[in-house]
Amino acid sequence: MLMRPTTTATRTSRYQFPRSGVDVNTIAGSMELMGIRIPYARNVEIFGEGEPAEYLYKVVSGTVRSCKLLDDGRRQVTGFYMVGEAFGLEPDEEHHFSAEAVNDTVILVVKRSAIIGLAARDADIARQLWAMTARELQRVQNHMLVLGCMGAKQRVAAFLLQMALRGSGGDEIELPMSRQDIADYLGMTVETVSRTMTQLENDAAIGLASSRRIVLRDRTALTRLNA
Repeated sequence: MLMRPTTTATRTSRYQFPRSGVDVNTIAGSMELMGIRIPYARNVEIFGEGEPAEYLYKVVSGTVRSCKLLDDGRRQVTGFYMVGEAFGLEPDEEHHFSAEAVNDTVILVVKRSAIIGLAARDADIARQLWAMTARELQRVQNHMLVLGCMGAKQRVAAFLLQMALRGSGGDEIELPMSRQDIADYLGMTVETVSRTMTQLENDAAIGLASSRRIVLRDRTALTRLNA
C-alpha cells in the first residue's frame, strides 16, 4: 500500500509531526514546521512519474532513489537522496521521474505551494530555494557527464568518491543501495559493476569489506581516474 499525504485525520493518526524549536529562517526549518513525517518501507514508491508535483520532500532517515522506466523496459536510476537532502522540486506541475525508498525511510513532506508562497514573501527563503534548484541542476549535469564521457572504472570511481563526500567524508562507505541500483544509475550492467569493483580492489584503490561496505584505500588513484 502506497503511503501518500492525504487527509488531516490520516496525518494525525499515522504520522509523526516535527519537533519545535527549529530555525524558521531556513527552508529546512520551514519544512520542519509545516511538514509531516511519513515512513516508507523498502522499495515503496513515494511518488510516481506523471503525478501532480504537489509536495516537496526531505529525507529524515534512510535513502531515496529517483528513477524512470525507459521505453524498452529498462530502469534508469537518475539520483540518490541521502539524509538531509531535499527532492521533488519540479519546473512545472508534474513529476518527471518516480521516487522510491531504497530502504526503510522517513520522509518530511510539505506542500509545495506553502514553500513557494513563503519564498514570495521572504527574500532569504527565495535565495535558498534558488540555491537548492541550482544544486539539483548541477547534480543532473554531473550525472550526464558521468554517463556520456566516462568508462566503467571512471564511473565507479566517481560514484564512490561522490558517496564518500555525501557521507561522513571518511574512507569507509556504507552503501545503502544494491549493486543493481548502482548499475542502473551508472548505465552499466550489474556484472560490469561487480567486475569493476574487483578490478579497483586488485589495483589497491579500494577494499571490499562486504558487498555494501567499501574502503577507499587510495583516493588519489580514484581521483586520477576522473582527471
